[in-house]
Amino acid sequence: MSLKDQLFEDMKNAMKAKEAGKLRLSVIRMARAAIKNAEIDKRQEFEDAQVVEILAREVKMRRDAIIEFTKVDRADQVKKLEEEISVLLTYLPRQLTEEEIRQLTKETIQALGAQSLKDLGKVMGAMTPKTKGRADGKVVNQIVREFLGS
Repeated sequence: MSLKDQLFEDMKNAMKAKEAGKLRLSVIRMARAAIKNAEIDKRQEFEDAQVVEILAREVKMRRDAIIEFTKVDRADQVKKLEEEISVLLTYLPRQLTEEEIRQLTKETIQALGAQSLKDLGKVMGAMTPKTKGRADGKVVNQIVREFLGS
């Protein structure tokens, strides 16, 4: 079953659950709308890898919004966004832990023979396919900078 099919089935189940699935239903509808809009823009049917990219982008947008809502002390919005993120994460591959990202970074730097921050682009270019959809790019970039800076 493709990821889009899974989203559709979960949407139907959330609709049947009535009030209990209201947040889940709205998040799934939003995700399906984002996928559909991207498909219309690209004029093609998306595969699971492209759907994962869109869902990861939606999670990132919510994490960025959490930072902003935290600054203005809107705990109610932060809680809602965190709940939405937890729903979206169920459709993404297992997220890498910081320790796993560090290990991957160490291996990549050794394989490329990177020495300094001048090699940041080369290392990030190699890291991106390994972490796409499984880790936040900002976190990966910070860890790579940390390794190359020392």
